Amino acid sequence: KPGTGEMDVDPVWGPDGKSILFTSTRGGKPGVWVMNADGTEPKRICDGAQAEWSRDGKAIAFIRDEKVYTRDLESGEEKLLSDKDWPHCAGPVWSPDGKTIAFAARWDGPNAIYTIPAAGGEATKVYDKKGACGVHWSPDGTMLVYETEVHVCKIQPDGQKNRQLTFFGGVQRFPRWSPDGKHIVFCQGASEKGPWELYIISADGGTPVKLTEGASDMNPDWK
Repeated sequence: KPGTGEMDVDPVWGPDGKSILFTSTRGGKPGVWVMNADGTEPKRICDGAQAEWSRDGKAIAFIRDEKVYTRDLESGEEKLLSDKDWPHCAGPVWSPDGKTIAFAARWDGPNAIYTIPAAGGEATKVYDKKGACGVHWSPDGTMLVYETEVHVCKIQPDGQKNRQLTFFGGVQRFPRWSPDGKHIVFCQGASEKGPWELYIISADGGTPVKLTEGASDMNPDWK
């Protein structure tokens, strides 16, 4: 927000297309907020960041103090999913069936992708090479897309069929599936500092299509 020193980041469309979750430092402390799609009626939900809707829109997963939580939006009840001794968790995302949450973490080596039951339980490591993070589920729940230090890849939740999708110069990050699962939007920058431009590529790989020119776009999402 120009002139205020406040930042609004990590926008995520609600399942109904009418609301947007985002992280904001409004008031001086990072928090999870929701607003109407036209920007009206912003409301603070809780302390935290990097929030993601459940597919029915009734709950969110988010990060607080580098740990993964879920929160029921009606009751306000919260659940700590990641163990209290796990540091450096980020980017939790719900599976389409609402049963599993994927996230990135770094507590026993480099950045890695994990899954954990949304009801609580043991985490399972999916992939731990090349600084994997920024994970998102495909709409049918059969694949995960993620970023490495420089490229976008996809992998099955069981860790099988890992495949690199981008092979271009620079850095590709912030991948998201299209609602029909046929394409992936991502950002490309000359370096890890950007500036970022938006691209779309087939979920099977191929030649990307540039959407913006000389911009600095990050964390895109599909309506």
